[in-house]
Amino acid sequence: MVYIYYQLTKGNRLPFGNYHNMEDQIKQEATCEQELIAIRDSLEILGGKWKLRIMRHLNNHIAETNTFKKIQREVEGISAKMLSKELQDLETNLLLTRTVMNTRPVTVSYAITEYGMSVFPVTETLVQWGLNHRQKIK
Repeated sequence: MVYIYYQLTKGNRLPFGNYHNMEDQIKQEATCEQELIAIRDSLEILGGKWKLRIMRHLNNHIAETNTFKKIQREVEGISAKMLSKELQDLETNLLLTRTVMNTRPVTVSYAITEYGMSVFPVTETLVQWGLNHRQKIK
């Protein structure tokens, strides 16, 4: 903070903004800290190899009955144990619902919630970035 204070008292422009006093600098740090916390929280909920892929699958097949076996078959490479864990985490975070169907044998279906739909713009942006990135590195 001493370096920042020195820069501010000399009226120099800092590389990350132009502040007139320490209060402006502190406000900027709080905003940055809040953003970093929000990113951390988002990654805790959606991070990992499978969660966004599961969410994208459910979104793309919203009108269909998505049973555990169907999701496991279509999200290639995921084990039953991992899928079970990820579905449970997504349900805990209110991103999907789990419905036990009255069938013999018992089947369970999963559906994206309205709140879960709020993840769609994130996945859409990631899809577009991923497609562009593949083209860039070819």
